[in-house]
Amino acid sequence: MVVILLAVSPMSRYSLTRRPNRPGPPGDAPLCSNPVGSTFGSLFRLSTWGESHGAGIGVVVDGCPPRLVLSEEDLQADLDRRRPGQSRLTTQRNEADRVEILSGVFEGRTTGAPIALLVRNDDARSGAYDHLKDLYRPSHADFTYDAKYGHRDWRGGGRSSARETIGRVAAGAIARRLLADCAGIEVLGWVSRIHDVVADVDTGAVTRSKVEADATRCPDPVAATAMAEAIGAARSDGDSLGGIVTCVARNVPVGLGAPVFDRLEADLAKGMLSLPAAKGFDVGSGFDAVSMTGRQHNDAFMPGPDGPVTATNRSGGVQGGISTGDDVVFRVAFKPTATIASAQDTVTVDNVATSLEARGRHDPCVLPRAVPMVEAMALVVLADHWLRQRAVDVLPN
Repeated sequence: MVVILLAVSPMSRYSLTRRPNRPGPPGDAPLCSNPVGSTFGSLFRLSTWGESHGAGIGVVVDGCPPRLVLSEEDLQADLDRRRPGQSRLTTQRNEADRVEILSGVFEGRTTGAPIALLVRNDDARSGAYDHLKDLYRPSHADFTYDAKYGHRDWRGGGRSSARETIGRVAAGAIARRLLADCAGIEVLGWVSRIHDVVADVDTGAVTRSKVEADATRCPDPVAATAMAEAIGAARSDGDSLGGIVTCVARNVPVGLGAPVFDRLEADLAKGMLSLPAAKGFDVGSGFDAVSMTGRQHNDAFMPGPDGPVTATNRSGGVQGGISTGDDVVFRVAFKPTATIASAQDTVTVDNVATSLEARGRHDPCVLPRAVPMVEAMALVVLADHWLRQRAVDVLPN
């Protein structure tokens, strides 16, 4: 018999329910607090740092194999797709988001040491947030960060801002180069829905050039036009819109995923739902499977040239938490941008009712810029599991 004992330090009820900015009695604070969860991955691991209006944003990537050809230009392409001010549909914050490689790359190749990357903030304009520092914006992280840490950076959302994703996208660009060069894996995302406009896209035929042909990053031209009009109307009305990003990973080999807790789709879900404004994730048939029967839903096997293949792919390329060799297909739902230029009811940090009308520069819809973020987290997860699988494939069958 194995017995596991868990020791839990007692904390008073007062400390657990204490309101933000209301100090408790002496000795009430815990001896230590949990740090912000800023590290992701197992073998291919990234740690992001920085705030929206701080000096800069960065990431340290650990576990990238040595001798990978890598340059700042390799990273900049994805960062340019994420940066603000790239079209009339996004926030007009004017950041070049030029990346600097500080360590881990020498003479154009990775050394195996941690890769440190930096992007400096040049156009923060923190004064636009002065009117928000003593109140809580609805559906933002202001209240919860205050409640958890007792102190927060209110400039542009601080650590909770989507600007934090610069580090993820830069890390994803490294993973993209690694997976393309070593495994031939391709990851491609696109906007498949904004509000009530739904695109008609062939998952197997869509290409990067079709996705990037329109500022919405929707490869369906008819839907893209309707989406752009809907975003423009929402911005004019002081409102915002949400939607769905669909993503496909091609040429994923059989065997990626580590059940039971590190199933491939579980790690993808964690990566996607850690993105700002993400509210939902499904893979393959996802939630649509509830309207099917088992006979309708099952992917029948049939003989293939190199082993079994499936006649359909309702599993989304994952069965039992392990990749099947089919395309890995999943969707991520994003809520409407929380910051809107309309009056909203809220409270101050002293719990007094008030109203606010946000000022500053904000995305009326996060979807166009969310595409490279979704791709980045998928690439990081796949790179991590690809490296982990190499530790499994040691002995002959």
